[in-house]
Amino acid sequence: MILRRAAASDVDSLVDIQQAGAVLALGHIFPQDLHPFPRAVIVHRWLAEIADRGTQVYVSTDDGGRVTGFAATRSHELLYFGTAPATWGSGLASSLHDAVLATFAEAGVGPVIRLHVFEANLRARRFYEKHRWQATGKRSRSSFPPQPELLEYHRQMSP
Repeated sequence: MILRRAAASDVDSLVDIQQAGAVLALGHIFPQDLHPFPRAVIVHRWLAEIADRGTQVYVSTDDGGRVTGFAATRSHELLYFGTAPATWGSGLASSLHDAVLATFAEAGVGPVIRLHVFEANLRARRFYEKHRWQATGKRSRSSFPPQPELLEYHRQMSP
């Protein structure tokens, strides 16, 4: 796995991965017949995030340069994280997670970082808990209909 900063030219591949994962893993939260993946909104958001100097957007690629995953961070927060469904169970997500955590450490961020995850996304919650993230008990709502509940998690950075 190669981790690099994302460019605007990566957005279509990145959103393809995000959409495939969202439809597969979040269909029970966002039924596609009622709340289809908002591709145009997400493309616009990624382009804005890449242009934002305060946000670091990363992609993982395979040896051939094909985008296999993505992550975005801002300050003390992991904003977005995902890998292509075809890679699920391969260990790529753990490798990407560790590489992204290293970017926090390199930037001197800590001692605590946080993220938000859909309460009903049990697969993601298991992944984060396996990687030493802990629920804080704080809850919020997504801006996307039907506004599902998000849980905040935090993680201590290693000393």
